[in-house]
Amino acid sequence: MPSLTISPEKVCFVAAKARAFDVKDVLTVPESGSNPTDDGMAAVLEDIPDDPVVREIAELIAAMNDDERADLVTLTWLGRGDDDVAAWNELRAEAARLHGKRTAAYLLGLPLLSDLLEEGLACLGLSCADYPV
Repeated sequence: MPSLTISPEKVCFVAAKARAFDVKDVLTVPESGSNPTDDGMAAVLEDIPDDPVVREIAELIAAMNDDERADLVTLTWLGRGDDDVAAWNELRAEAARLHGKRTAAYLLGLPLLSDLLEEGLACLGLSCADYPV
């Protein structure tokens, strides 16, 4: 079993934030002139250009060290089924080589990021149920 340089708690926190981002819908009325009270707060579910959830995830990932970012990408790839735990070292080396400082942009571009991270942890016998956010 590989040892993670990123804590499972941090992975689960990113997964929880990513889930909030994944549920967003496309922006329907760019400049509606409405306010949140009038539209029943529906605008918080739309993917706006300066989304605070996206900014929070990006800042969190940017604050991680290179090893943590490589682990995060590797867990995502495991969760997607790109390979198995036996190939951890190779996957991790590839993740470090390919993504480095672009990790946040890459991960935020993946559909169902939260599910992929949780599946990646499951491949290591870990669960976000054990690390509530």
